[in-house]
Amino acid sequence: MGYSVSLFNMAENKDQGMIYNNVLLTVKNPEDVATVRELLTEQARLSIEEPGCERFEVYHSQTDRQQFMLVEQWQTAADLTQHKEAKAFTELYIPQVIPLVERVPHLSDLVWP
Repeated sequence: MGYSVSLFNMAENKDQGMIYNNVLLTVKNPEDVATVRELLTEQARLSIEEPGCERFEVYHSQTDRQQFMLVEQWQTAADLTQHKEAKAFTELYIPQVIPLVERVPHLSDLVWP
């Protein structure tokens, strides 16, 4: 396998401490898809400005229009915890989005790159 140990360790540790949170959302009622899309867009716009937020993307499935995916990257677990106290989470996500969706969160490990 020609990889040097030092290169492997450097790549393995480059994101040490980073938190990757991927959330799958299924809109319960097809009539709410446009509303959820707008709310998630605003949530992402606010969230990306929060301390420690490196990435906050919203994807909308082309094959199942009731499916959304949030792709989040936070510098630390404390930043993700703080996010859960911010306006985007407490005023948009919890009271307005969550009642309209089924939610499956996935704290994830970065495999590549």
